[in-house]
Amino acid sequence: MTKNADPTHPCGKCAFYSDSVWQPAEPGSVSVLAAGFSRQELEVGQDLFEQDAENRAVYCVSRGLIGLRTHHSNGKSTLLRLAYPGEIVGFRSFLGSGRHQTEARALLPSRICTVVRRDANRIVHDNPSVLARLMDRCVAEIDRSHERIIATATTSNKQRLSALLLRLMGHFGEQDGDSFEMRLPLSRSDLADLIGVQPETMSRLVKRLQNDGNFSFSGRGVWITPGRLTEEILARRS
Repeated sequence: MTKNADPTHPCGKCAFYSDSVWQPAEPGSVSVLAAGFSRQELEVGQDLFEQDAENRAVYCVSRGLIGLRTHHSNGKSTLLRLAYPGEIVGFRSFLGSGRHQTEARALLPSRICTVVRRDANRIVHDNPSVLARLMDRCVAEIDRSHERIIATATTSNKQRLSALLLRLMGHFGEQDGDSFEMRLPLSRSDLADLIGVQPETMSRLVKRLQNDGNFSFSGRGVWITPGRLTEEILARRS
């Protein structure tokens, strides 16, 4: 159990308990939280919710990786962002009492913790500190969007791709001796969406990263060779 966790709290055994939006719930609200709380396992490619669907809950990614994608009227789609373990999804439509503006789909086998809308509303009403944490998540998402705009204007495509690969490797890569390896959980077209380039640009960026000597690629396989980047991953994990 997480240190200082409430044994009656549904999030009490979670590694992300201290940062959970539900952690501040008062003792009288914990039973309400438990009543509306559930966990589900998603397989790769399984939807958590569809774009334009009615909001029915607030979701936390306990394990795995969720892709948030918007579908366009011309049949194409854009991957907008990734939700890593510890992040919540569906909270904007919950707070706005609207429909989901994106699709949420599992890119890796994932575990999702869910609090149904009725009980989430009651907990937020009775616990201002929970609402404050939800608002903090909204601000953090706005900040991420702002940082992404700045990065697009001030960093190279290669730098943004390297940073994205490092983050994915930090979460999902496996250490093999002094190097790290992983199977990319998303396509190169999706990588292009996330760093803001055209899909045809990705092949050139991958080749440039490989020529630099820090990364190796084979299909969806990615390796980071020993050096500064592997030290950075180890530092993030410590």
